[in-house]
Amino acid sequence: MDHKGWYDRKSKEKPFNRIEDIRFVTAMGPPGGGRSVITPRFQRHFNVITYTDLQAESMNTIFDTIINAFYFNFSQEIKDSIAPLIEITLKVYDQVLNGPLKPTPNKSHYTFNLRDISRIA
Repeated sequence: MDHKGWYDRKSKEKPFNRIEDIRFVTAMGPPGGGRSVITPRFQRHFNVITYTDLQAESMNTIFDTIINAFYFNFSQEIKDSIAPLIEITLKVYDQVLNGPLKPTPNKSHYTFNLRDISRIA
């Protein structure tokens, strides 16, 4: 990246492949659970954009809006079960993130995000 290209190490001539007009887009999570620390030397090539985790109230509002729109034509009995469903789902999600299933180097395949919550309801 620093030299605007790479050498082709598979070729006997080892020509330099110049790379122009390219954008690198990356994403990463915090170190831990199998993810390593990104060095400042590599990180200097990128603009770092971060965000804070959503609060429980915000997640509740988001999923309440989505699920109520989906179950709009259902009976009132089903509509009344939406709020408890969202509440228990967010509790399970919180326990997964902060409880025994939290990703560790031994269990790095346990990764969960908000998309997983939407699969429950």
